[in-house]
Amino acid sequence: MVSYSLYSYLAAAFAYSVLFLLLILNKKNNTVFYPFLTAVLFSFIWSAYSAHVLQDDNLYIFETLALESLRNGAWYFFLSVLFSKQQFCNQYGFIKHYWQPKAMLAFIIVISFLEFYSPLRYWVQSELGFDFRLFAHIAFAIIGLLLIEQLYRNSLPEQRWNIKYVCIGAAGLFIFDFIVYSKSLLFSSLDSDLWKARGVINALLVPLFILSINRLNISPGTFSVSKKIIFHSTVLVGAGIYLLIMSLMGFYIRDYGGSWGGIAQIGFIFLAVLLLLVFFVSGRVRALAKVYFSKHFFQHRYDYREEWIKLSRTLAQLNSIDAVSGFIVKTLADLVDSIGGGLWLKNDQGDFYLAEDINLGFQPLQLISRNDPVLTFFNKTNWVIDFVEYFNDPEIYAGAELEKWYRHDNNIWLMIPLCLQNELEAFVVLSKPRVARQIDWQDHDLLKTVGMQLANALALTRASDDLSRSRQFEAYNRLSAFLVHDLKNLVAQISLIVKNSERHKNNPEFIDDSIETLENVVVKMEKILSQLKKGGAKKENGFQEVDLADVLKDVAIQQSINKPRLQLILNSPKSIIRGDKEKLTSIISHLAQNAQDATADAGWVRLELYNADTQAIVKIIDNGCGMDKQFIQQRLFKPFDTTKGNAGMGIGVYEAREYILQHSGQILVDSEPGRGTTFTLKFPLI
Repeated sequence: MVSYSLYSYLAAAFAYSVLFLLLILNKKNNTVFYPFLTAVLFSFIWSAYSAHVLQDDNLYIFETLALESLRNGAWYFFLSVLFSKQQFCNQYGFIKHYWQPKAMLAFIIVISFLEFYSPLRYWVQSELGFDFRLFAHIAFAIIGLLLIEQLYRNSLPEQRWNIKYVCIGAAGLFIFDFIVYSKSLLFSSLDSDLWKARGVINALLVPLFILSINRLNISPGTFSVSKKIIFHSTVLVGAGIYLLIMSLMGFYIRDYGGSWGGIAQIGFIFLAVLLLLVFFVSGRVRALAKVYFSKHFFQHRYDYREEWIKLSRTLAQLNSIDAVSGFIVKTLADLVDSIGGGLWLKNDQGDFYLAEDINLGFQPLQLISRNDPVLTFFNKTNWVIDFVEYFNDPEIYAGAELEKWYRHDNNIWLMIPLCLQNELEAFVVLSKPRVARQIDWQDHDLLKTVGMQLANALALTRASDDLSRSRQFEAYNRLSAFLVHDLKNLVAQISLIVKNSERHKNNPEFIDDSIETLENVVVKMEKILSQLKKGGAKKENGFQEVDLADVLKDVAIQQSINKPRLQLILNSPKSIIRGDKEKLTSIISHLAQNAQDATADAGWVRLELYNADTQAIVKIIDNGCGMDKQFIQQRLFKPFDTTKGNAGMGIGVYEAREYILQHSGQILVDSEPGRGTTFTLKFPLI
């Protein structure tokens, strides 16, 4: 077995020597060359000296611990430089400005000095009553894992590609060291089998470092401040302390547990590793740890400056309402460890529609009326509604009528208003958290602060959309101007024919020229119609009395060539309103055409008219493909948004709604996917 140990560490020494040479050859491609080279050099010296000790009977394995401490210090230095490059844009920012690197350096110096100077070490051991070196090297492993965790988890997503393999490799070194020394502590002696395998493990990890040589070009990042670092450190230190306790318990059972002591030791080690994996994989356990440590160890749980900067940086990359909507729900859910939520946005009519739903946990209300009591409560108070608090003291939210919200499987937890200048723009509903908790004043302050910024982001995104829409209207108006000019020329040509027809109608040459001119007019008209794509560019001035029955008859005639044929049902012989007959005919024809396009040839489309009190009601009903509620709320009435591709301009329904609203009318839509659509148009009778 001695030869196996020797070859194991010789393999590690050879692997590190190859890595050392490759680093030198690729010096220009590595922005952290010297720290990396230092870590590799000390690893080579440690592995080579370990091989030398194993083949010399006059030396002891424990004599390698001093060099191992220096090797650990070199890796700490390298990882600290990587962290500084990412977070401070220079190599030594973390080392200069924070006490943790200085504490690590002091710890390494003290342990290394004691390991090199045997008389002082023996004196310390006699005072302590045990050999401290196993504890010290467990601490070295935990510190290394702490640094790797901070480096990886505080890096930007785009930077993780650079450091992925070096983090895996370094973590492998420290994890195996942790296993070696924790088990050795369990038996109060160095585990020889694990010790012999360390050389091979180090050699197997070297290819990961080789892959990292050309990746370590760290671009400047943004520093994540202490709150986040403290949380990650607390989690890892807590896991390390737990494994130490398990090792001590195993040590006790080995001495006092009788014949089953060995099995119990293995069981405890397995339990420790299993619970450690659960601790890091389970979102619920991590959330519970965060709540506990925030409650008992920190005066202020949140760093508002960090949250503000992080939020601003991400919002700057979003450029659409859909992207902002999803980000709002995820951000607020993550702040309080909620499992999901939904976002309701205000539409043009002042109602609120469900724009985003991420793991909400119940069937949400799709549309909330502007007069809903909960919206009135938000506008009046700007409070975050906490349903835990609501059940403890319902009077706090008097008038909000929250009963209808809470009846869905008891999953709702928080309702957060997003206000802009004290005006409600949106609100978010969050499901229950992973760990049951009640929010306090710090949570309220953070949610209010983040909510204000998210409301500003919504307003900015909507303003950008409105500006883009205005530019589209401007382009449409320019197109209309050209079309009107072309139409004038065509009308002039036809007028010329009509004007001269009485005098030259018997002249064959005039007839030939007229036919040729009309053919030219037809060609140009078809070209214009193809440009218009069924939209209208005509703008009318003034209104007159119009019988809707006559309008619907004209619509039926116009759409008679399309399938399925319109079924005209006139329940009222006369429905007189004020408007423009051509415009009304165009609008209703467009809606009827949409219904026919959305319905199979074997289906049906009905056009109904009847009077109800002071209103004339027109219904366009089909049994076609239908639309879902989200499409109706978000896209149906949005100009220049079409599902027909190049076949439509996306302004027909928008134009219909605008025209009807101008005449104090209403347009309502009732639809369900696969079951058809009903458009209801209401006009005031005269």
